[in-house]
Amino acid sequence: MAPLPLTLGTAGHIDHGKTALVRALTGRDTDRLPEERRRGLSIELGFAELDLGERRLSIVDVPGHERFVRAMIAGASGVDMFLLVVAVDDGPMPQTREHLAVLRALGVERGVVAISKVDLVNAEARQLVAEETAALAPGALLVEVSAVTGEGLEDLRTALTDTAATGDVERGQRETGEGEQQPVLHVDRAFTVAGHGTVVTGTLWSGQLRRGQRVVLLPEEREARVRAIQVHDRPIDVVDSHQRVALNLAGVGRDEVRRGDVIATPEAGVHVTYRLDVDLETGSSEIHSERRLQVHLGTREAPARVADLGDSTVQLRLEQPLMARKGDRVVIRSISPPHTLGGGFVIHPSPPRHGPGWRPEPSSARERSFVSSASVTTSVPSPLARRLLAELEDDGSRPRAPMRLAEDLEETPRDIERSLAGLVATGEAVRAQRDVIYPVTEYRRLRAALLDQANRRGSITLAEARDLLGISRKYAQALIDHLNAERKLRRDGDRHFPAS
Repeated sequence: MAPLPLTLGTAGHIDHGKTALVRALTGRDTDRLPEERRRGLSIELGFAELDLGERRLSIVDVPGHERFVRAMIAGASGVDMFLLVVAVDDGPMPQTREHLAVLRALGVERGVVAISKVDLVNAEARQLVAEETAALAPGALLVEVSAVTGEGLEDLRTALTDTAATGDVERGQRETGEGEQQPVLHVDRAFTVAGHGTVVTGTLWSGQLRRGQRVVLLPEEREARVRAIQVHDRPIDVVDSHQRVALNLAGVGRDEVRRGDVIATPEAGVHVTYRLDVDLETGSSEIHSERRLQVHLGTREAPARVADLGDSTVQLRLEQPLMARKGDRVVIRSISPPHTLGGGFVIHPSPPRHGPGWRPEPSSARERSFVSSASVTTSVPSPLARRLLAELEDDGSRPRAPMRLAEDLEETPRDIERSLAGLVATGEAVRAQRDVIYPVTEYRRLRAALLDQANRRGSITLAEARDLLGISRKYAQALIDHLNAERKLRRDGDRHFPAS
C-alpha cells in the first residue's frame, strides 16, 4: 500500500535559511515574487514537492518575518508535520518561539528540527545551539545541515521519512469525525490563468475532489464546478486529502474568490459563523485576560471578543465570519502588540450567544450546516442573513428594527428585509411584529417566561409582561399579540388567559 499523502510546513525565524534548505532538498526556489528575490526575504507562502523515494511530501514554505505571521498561520493550517529551521549562528530567536506556539495551537506535534548553516561555526557552537533548540521541540528528530555544502541533507531526508511514517498513524486516528470524508479546502491563493480562468490553491483538509465535481464557495455560497485539478503542476482526475491542490474553477470569476474562502460540498457541514465555542488547549489564562483578540481559522482571521464559559472553554464572538467545522483548530493572537497567545479546537461551530453551563442540543436548528438556510430561497444574501441573526441574538429581548439594522450595518434596507424574511422562512427567526423580529431561541425563552407567568397566576396583562421581562411596552405588546395569534393566549379585556 502506498504511503498516505502528507503536507510539511516550514517554521523558523527570518534569515535562518528555510527557503534555501527547501531549495537544496527539492531543487525549487519557493520565492516566486520579484520583490522576494530582490530583498532575499520571503513575503508570501511558497510551495514545493519533496521526493523521498516511496513517499512525496507537499511543502509549504512560510515567511519568517514577524510582520508576516498571518501568512505563516495560513500556511501552517492543515499541515501534518513541521520542519523547524534554526540557524547555528543565531540560535533560537523570537519567531522560532512564535512559530512553535502557532504549531502547538494547531496541534501539529510531529516534526524535524534542522540546525542550519553549520558550515559557519565549529563543533562546540553547533552543540550549544542544538541543545538549546532541542529543549524547545522535545521529541523532534534533530539534524545538523548546510544548504551550501550539502552536509546533513541525506540525514535530513531520512529524518523526514521516519517522521512522516509516524504521521500516517496519527492521521488515520484523526479522520473519524463527521464530514471528514467530504472535501474541504481553505483557499490560500486565487489568480487567473490566461485561457483557463480562475484558479485557487490550498491544502485539501479532508475528503477527495474529482474533476467535474460540483462544489460550493464559502462564505458567499456560490456554486462552482471543478474544471481541472493539478498537484504540483501534474494534472490528475482525483486528489486525496492532505495534498497541495490547484483547482481550475468554472462558474466563478477571479473577483469572486480570495484567500480565506473555503471550497467544500454541502455535506461537509462547514458553518459560516459569527460565533465559536472553543476548548482551549494552550494559553488559557492569557486568552481569558484579553477583551478583544484576533482569531485565525484556516486561511482567514477575524477580530473577536471572548466570553468565559468556565474551565478552559470560551465563546469567541466574531466581528467577521469564519468557516468552521466541529474539531477545527484555531490560533488566537493578541491584537496590539500582535503575539500568539494560544489556541484550541472548535466544540461548537455555530452556537447561540450563551454563558457557562449551556450545552448544545444536537438536533437544534443552529446545528445545521450552511446549506440548510441557503436551500430555502436563492434570493436571500445568506452571509448577511447569518450576520443579522448574530446581531439579533446580541440584542436579546430588545431587537433593533430593520431600518436601525440597515443603518448600523451599512446595508440597504431592501437587503436587510430580504435577509430577515429568509431567516423567518427557515424558522431561525420569529416576526412578532412587522419591525420586531426575534431569533427563534430568544423568542422561545421569552414565550416560556410569559406562559409560565400566565399559567401560575391564571392570566397576564401587558404591564405585567413588560415588568416581568424588563422590556418596553412596544416589545411586550408585540410578544403578547403574537402569542394571541399563535393561540397560546386568549384575550379578555385587559387580561390574557392561557388558551385551553
